[in-house]
Amino acid sequence: MKKLLTFVAVISLTSIGWAGSNREATNDRLDHAGRVLHEIMSAPDNGIPEEVLEHARCVAVVPHMLKGGFVFGGENGRGVATCRTANGWSAPAFFAITGGSWGLQIGLEGIDLVMIIQNERGMQQLLSSKFELGGDASAAAGPVGRHASADTDWKLNTEILTYSRARGLFAGLTLTGASIRRDDDSMEAIYGPHVSSRRVLKGEIEAPAAAGSFLDAVRDAKAQAIASK
Repeated sequence: MKKLLTFVAVISLTSIGWAGSNREATNDRLDHAGRVLHEIMSAPDNGIPEEVLEHARCVAVVPHMLKGGFVFGGENGRGVATCRTANGWSAPAFFAITGGSWGLQIGLEGIDLVMIIQNERGMQQLLSSKFELGGDASAAAGPVGRHASADTDWKLNTEILTYSRARGLFAGLTLTGASIRRDDDSMEAIYGPHVSSRRVLKGEIEAPAAAGSFLDAVRDAKAQAIASK
């Protein structure tokens, strides 16, 4: 009996430690995602255009996504997303992105990934448990600069605009075939069990205090773009 109680106690302490560690890592990701947006928008000539931000339904950031390989390439990272609601931006939902590519690639590189979801269909894909860029949702490299081109294809025909930042350079990114799914561990660490990404992104769940810096960065991004006019 003593051995059983000891075993249960060890398992309980391990679970508590894991949950605390995962919560801390998720909070760090929120802070990092906020810094990524602030830094990108601090250089408006090479940032996300005001028009793109104005039409954004959701904003998603993957800080330090790993991309690379030899001949076979791949992407892997964890990110955070928020969507517009009637009361402002929603609490953040957490997701993981994985995928593959083929090409002449050598080395491993960490990039910051930003995705701008532009319309209702793209938002519905984000609300689902899993979808593929370029398959379930159309994706294209987003325009960069103070203002988007007068060509409206980026606004009318594409559900998700993708951007990357590596070694200080910010540019549109083509990321077709990557799979995006719910990050169960991070969602549970922040919101507890049985809370869906849909409820969070629909604004039905209150944002945790740890999300403040990320949500401030999303709100400030549009203000920074307008101030640069």
